[in-house]
Amino acid sequence: MRVIERVLEHEKFMTLIRGQSDRGTREMALRVHPESYVQALEQTSPRDGFARLDSDTTMSPGTLEAAFYAIGGACQAVDEVMRRDVDNAFVAMRPPGHHAERDRAMGFCFFNNAGVAAYHARAKWGITRVAVVDFDVHHGNGTQDILGRDAGFFYASSHQSPCYPGTGASSERGVAGNVLNLPLAPGSTGEVFRAGWETEILPALKEFSPELLIISAGFDAHAADPLAQLRLREADFAWITQKLLAVADQSCPNRVISLLEGGYDLAALAASASTHVRTLMRL
Repeated sequence: MRVIERVLEHEKFMTLIRGQSDRGTREMALRVHPESYVQALEQTSPRDGFARLDSDTTMSPGTLEAAFYAIGGACQAVDEVMRRDVDNAFVAMRPPGHHAERDRAMGFCFFNNAGVAAYHARAKWGITRVAVVDFDVHHGNGTQDILGRDAGFFYASSHQSPCYPGTGASSERGVAGNVLNLPLAPGSTGEVFRAGWETEILPALKEFSPELLIISAGFDAHAADPLAQLRLREADFAWITQKLLAVADQSCPNRVISLLEGGYDLAALAASASTHVRTLMRL
């Protein structure tokens, strides 16, 4: 979070509207996650030390509060875009969310931020077609689990395969063909990434014609990231952001929100997030 905040202090972001989100509510979480799951997180949250949920998902005393602020930021972004307060929004958040299933925390994720935002858009604004597109290097198993069961939602993901969490085969299609997965082999370059989006995901997204577009913006597909082996560069993140804005211009003008997912090399994360935000600002 600190490296992203620092890079966004550059003078080229002088016109960027910044703000601290409000804390999310249990009502927001409960649109996606069952009461029993939210209660389990509350009961597990430690007063000191750490509580381990699985081999790589751990809670500290501040984790649950941060997770509530993350969904608060996601829902606030939806509200501000729907009110036309802003052209679009980027939510720099930790923890990320796309691995969190309805009743299971995993992969550093506790609440599914994109899923909560999508259901918030439906509940508060009456949006009937919401698309979530995900270019994190890991498959967003949680988002697919939550949205793939409802034909009013569309979920598409490009991700390394094989890789954690082991889901995201191209054969996984959702209840109404509303899920599209683009597995990429380790070592795939930006050229391969762009070709897959151009020929598969972007046409399907256009056909779905969303009223709101949510981006799960993970930057761990960068060549420098230590957790996987895709070979993307900042220019590839600029390219996909431009392409998604072009689709949104046709189907849902000024209704794009972007939610931070992965990214674990700090220099690459800062550079990629900077490029992404600059492109969202159409600079």
